[in-house]
Amino acid sequence: MLPDCLSAEGERRCRQLLAGATARLRARPAAAAVLVPLCSVGGVPALLYTLRSSRLAGRHKGDVSFPGGKCDPADQDVVHTALRETREELGLAVPAERVWGVLRPVWDRHKATVVPVLAGVGPLDLHSLQPNPEEVDEVFTLPLAHLLETQNQGYTHFCKGGHFRYTLPVFLNGPHRVWGLTAIITEFTLQLLAPGTYQPRLAGTRLSGG
Repeated sequence: MLPDCLSAEGERRCRQLLAGATARLRARPAAAAVLVPLCSVGGVPALLYTLRSSRLAGRHKGDVSFPGGKCDPADQDVVHTALRETREELGLAVPAERVWGVLRPVWDRHKATVVPVLAGVGPLDLHSLQPNPEEVDEVFTLPLAHLLETQNQGYTHFCKGGHFRYTLPVFLNGPHRVWGLTAIITEFTLQLLAPGTYQPRLAGTRLSGG
């Protein structure tokens, strides 16, 4: 059964669970920050994703991601980075009071720290967004119920030189495959929002940390 994470009680529970990590991590230096927008589409809880522009440079063009980007020296902290980048990429202004907290950081292949920031953005109409075509090709949502269905969950095993290296989650059967760091952050988010329903099958995954 999907918990009512959009209720005041659900929000309060999540904020309390993230409070310690948020206090430790929000002002800590990081390479980048992303916003994990928990929204409501037609009354259904969902997460908002973007499809990165195919015109971008680098290996992540055309990938599914959360809105976000590199931390700027002028940013106050990682929360400020995530909110600023979301506004620039999608035209979506999320008030700071809508931020629930900071999830466990992840690291890209270059060992750069990426900090996920969870926010409850409320009811959302995708047509009201103004995605920057230089950065975003598409915006879409996935209901939490979809992400929690086991047939939509998988894992990808990565090898190098014929030897196993690591395993990452992947979420399937939506408009686009969610994988890589975005899938890891999605997994952390589901652990927080639906602890009795979602149980990661990878050893050592936690929703927050230092």
